[in-house]
Parts: sequence; C-alpha cells; structure tokens
Amino acid sequence: MSPSAFDIRVIPARAAHIRTIARRMRKADRDEVFAASGYTPAAALVFSLRKSSHAWTAMIDGVPEVMFGVGDLNVLAGVGAPWLLGTDAVEKHYVHFLRSSVGFRDQLLRRYAVLKNFVDVRNRASIRWLRWLGFTLSDPVEFRGHEFRLFELRSPDV
Repeated sequence: MSPSAFDIRVIPARAAHIRTIARRMRKADRDEVFAASGYTPAAALVFSLRKSSHAWTAMIDGVPEVMFGVGDLNVLAGVGAPWLLGTDAVEKHYVHFLRSSVGFRDQLLRRYAVLKNFVDVRNRASIRWLRWLGFTLSDPVEFRGHEFRLFELRSPDV
C-alpha cells in the first residue's frame, strides 16, 4: 500500500462502534442531533441504530468512522428515513464517500419507494451531498427553535 492508501470497509453496524464515532463526531452532525432531539452524539447513534431496519458502519483502516442506515416510517407504503452520522473522515475521504454513497442510495431505493428525513439548515455539507444524490429539499421549517429542511427522494419505479 502506498502512504496515501487507506482501507475502507462497510460492515453491519454494531453498538460497539458507537463510542468511537460519538467521541469524534463532526461538529455539524453533533449540532444537528442536539438541535433535533437534545441527544448527545452517543445517544443519537444508539437511538438511530435501534430504530433502523438496516444499518452499516464504514471502517477506515479498521476504525469506525461513519454509521448510517434507514428506519421504516411506513412499511406498507415503502417509506424509509435514511440517516448518517460520522467523523471528519467523511470530508477527508470525500471522493470515496461520494462514490460509495450512490451505491447505497440505489440499494435503498430498491427496498423503499420513498426516502425522506430532515436536515439542519446549518449542515451545508450534508445539504450539498443530498442534492448531489438527487434528493429534493423543502423550504425550511422550524422545530425546537432551529430550522430544518425535509429531504426526499422517490424511487424511479414509483
């Protein structure tokens, strides 16, 4: 391996990954989960993992850096709520992150007719990424004294 090479693996998420990611969660994600729920990074990851029908962890050089998944909002209608919380490794390895996120988006759209959730308006990097993935974003709405935007993506088969 060259000095700039790194090993990225995506594996099923486990509770054991939470502490490492929570300790180093990127500021935008920390701010967003606190504004939306009042949760600490660790509590947000525990909640998200418990509510998910599917969840994964991206390991970079053997270290948990990103946890993401989807929870069922409406099983009969095929509506899921995707989420992702991670460390600054997301931005450090953004090219790989962008490329691999398309595959997971497509995988989720084979399982769900609609993907939707909310993003903090201050989380500009996440908003750019969601748009890049093809999500549409609503006008901001206020929740718990903070502004959020609904993001949504429909399967082309719908």
